[in-house]
Amino acid sequence: MSPQTEQPMCPFAIDPLGRDIHAETAAIRSRGTAARIELPGGVPAWSVTGYEACRRLLADPRLSKDPEQHWPAWISGEVDTGWSLSMWVTIRSMFTAYGSEHARLRGLVASSFTARRTEAMRPAVERITAELLDRLAAFPPGHAFDLRTEFATPLPARIVCELFGVPEESSGEMCALFDRLFDTSTETPEVQRCAERLYALLSGLVEAKRRAPGPDLTSALVHAQQVEQRCDERELLDTLVHLLSAGFETTVNLIDHAVHALLTHPDQLALVRSGAVSWQDVVEETLRWQPPAAHLMLRYAVEDIDLGDVLIPRGDAVVISVAGAGRDPETHGADADAFDVTRPTRRGHLSFGHGAHHCLGAPLARMEAAVALSRLFERFPGLALAVPSDTLRPLASFISNGHRELPVTTGGARPGRPGRQRAGTTVPAQRTGARTPSPTRPGVPAAR
Repeated sequence: MSPQTEQPMCPFAIDPLGRDIHAETAAIRSRGTAARIELPGGVPAWSVTGYEACRRLLADPRLSKDPEQHWPAWISGEVDTGWSLSMWVTIRSMFTAYGSEHARLRGLVASSFTARRTEAMRPAVERITAELLDRLAAFPPGHAFDLRTEFATPLPARIVCELFGVPEESSGEMCALFDRLFDTSTETPEVQRCAERLYALLSGLVEAKRRAPGPDLTSALVHAQQVEQRCDERELLDTLVHLLSAGFETTVNLIDHAVHALLTHPDQLALVRSGAVSWQDVVEETLRWQPPAAHLMLRYAVEDIDLGDVLIPRGDAVVISVAGAGRDPETHGADADAFDVTRPTRRGHLSFGHGAHHCLGAPLARMEAAVALSRLFERFPGLALAVPSDTLRPLASFISNGHRELPVTTGGARPGRPGRQRAGTTVPAQRTGARTPSPTRPGVPAAR
């Protein structure tokens, strides 16, 4: 082994419960540009925590996401399907594809998340947001309830289920399964049980769309697989897993953390209420300060990668620390741990990735969060935490970054539903007559 790769300290063992993600990333950062870590199950990898290094590596073709080609530990069976995180390795979609295969699978879905199609979703986002706020308004002013359960979760869940044509009777179970699969403390047998049930649900959805296609993205993917023969059955199902999970879990965490940040930083909430900054600024600073996904799993060195102070050998696994990049003092300053919606570098985050694997659904997630936050704080100006902030529990995950619950009280609601935003916000009023373009026309690929 080259002296460059040798480190005097033992690998840093990642906490599968994610109890203090930011303290972990700070400790890893102190070990150099890249540091050896141990993932749950004893799987070794390198963690990169600096913003510039992470950004550069995300765009580097020498890092692959395909374990079948480029991860010797997987190819040899040293790491196998018995690993509790293997589902996120074995999935066959653009999430794990490399090179031309990635371009092929991304092409199935890229056209469905253009700016025009995202904007066409705005009426649905505003409608569902208003319905959920009406439900919250029915709670007595002093009644504490879990905002994550009552608002942050159902909004993206309903949007993504409408988008993919998931029937209402299946949506609750599907979202609960994703929650279990993102819990990185879950034991392998339970992971396998959840995965089997999830794929059974999605297989049933696909069969239903084959019999009766509709104006939804699942029907478009079925058309691409069955008529255009652009993917096989496994790739179709794995693409659905990838898109549904990405469209649900990350947006829940984004709304959750943004609300918590504003309620614990009243000076920052005052800035957005005064019009000094926009709700988009709040969204971007939240994405930097508390990224919905703390780490991006996994990438593999196609060849030796020299980072200057350390060399990542060919075939080694790499974890990109989005949480570390977002609080890198070299990029964001000595106060990188502080929540500041006026921060000049607030858009300098990697919450939606970078390079070939940049998240196509990022505009939709941003729009959902901006609408949700602006409407929530306008409708409930007295919104407050119902418990001390330091008693909130993080999700049991080192990947998914959010709270298990977010108890709040509303302090009463403004009468009626909000219309146009007040001065200083940049969320447009609901458009009338907007239609979501049908993704089922032949030749129009779907999804994200």
